[in-house]
Amino acid sequence: MRDVSGKTVLIMATDGFEESELTGPRQLLSDAGAKVVIAAPGNDPIQGREKDRPTIKVQPDVRIENVRVGEYDALVLPGGVINPDQLRTNERAVQIIRDFNAAGKPVAAICHGPWLLVEADILEGRRATSWPSIKTDVKNAGAQWVDEEACVDGNLITSRNPDDVAAFSHAISQLLCEEQVAAQ
Repeated sequence: MRDVSGKTVLIMATDGFEESELTGPRQLLSDAGAKVVIAAPGNDPIQGREKDRPTIKVQPDVRIENVRVGEYDALVLPGGVINPDQLRTNERAVQIIRDFNAAGKPVAAICHGPWLLVEADILEGRRATSWPSIKTDVKNAGAQWVDEEACVDGNLITSRNPDDVAAFSHAISQLLCEEQVAAQ
């Protein structure tokens, strides 16, 4: 992992997030020096899952409605089936994704997380990957679907599943470092 000290990363999730797809990037990016903030629809802890069983609860730091995109350097969208399916009905969550993308900031989605990219309508003409069951959705949104552990297309990073968390997190830190160099 590259040193990303001074960067602030927003992870947006709700109940039903895949545990390793939130905790893995949070830990790896924190270890690399980033400040990681968890946003959720409410103030109550959100329930993680591993496959079909509930696991840990995570306390959000900020409500989605209070997120200011200018305060963050990157956005991470964990998967799990329930989490992105719930968030894609949250207009503010979808607008945050659009705003990060419009600002050219890294937007990273793993597993079922790309459903949120579909909903935000930011996949047209892009390369992306996802959990296999949403491959058709990603393609119908205009993306070229690829089978890669970490697909990077400009500011967009996508990965397939929990086994890709390390490569996914590394790609995020790499993109944050490239932004840092470009800004100097």
